Amino acid sequence: MDKVHILIEGYAYPKEDGSFVASPTTTLIEADGKKILVDPGTNKEKLLASLKSLKLKPQDIDFIYLTHYHPDHFLNIRLFPDTHIYDGGVFWKGDEEYFHKEFIPGTHIEILPTPGHSPEHTSLLVNTDDGWVCIAQDVFWWEDGKQKSETEADLLELQDPFATDRDAQIASRKLVLEKADWVIPGHGKKFRNPRKVKQLCHQ
Repeated sequence: MDKVHILIEGYAYPKEDGSFVASPTTTLIEADGKKILVDPGTNKEKLLASLKSLKLKPQDIDFIYLTHYHPDHFLNIRLFPDTHIYDGGVFWKGDEEYFHKEFIPGTHIEILPTPGHSPEHTSLLVNTDDGWVCIAQDVFWWEDGKQKSETEADLLELQDPFATDRDAQIASRKLVLEKADWVIPGHGKKFRNPRKVKQLCHQ
């Protein structure tokens, strides 16, 4: 089974001066002998400390995966100047581009197209000892202290002020809830899929 480590729990909150502070949940997937860093975020100190706690250095990362192109999700790629990068359809190796679909090449990690927050947004579905974990990032978005993930209705009705396509986002949320046992959002705590909890209660 693959492993998913949460290196940084994402956060997002406004400041009194009108500015905003945000960095996403950053995860490390260990799959098929590879270490894949998902959305390295913006907080350099937290990322390096989390890697160190696993006895890892930036050069130990095999690939970076970017779920979408909002800067708070990718600015820390500056720490990995020689690391190759995947997104939902392209693998960059320097100036060379290789195209893929459905799975991260060489792994069993499924790529789910999940537009809505942004048109290019994708999520990753990983089979772990705890069940299917979806790194869903900004399919579900909330500020600190406002997470509501106890019911399916909470998750489908959630308003995203940054969404580019509300209908597409709802469809993406339904896809994640159809497939995942656990969901890792872009900002906030990992949560159990309430649809799966309901199914277990009726068994």
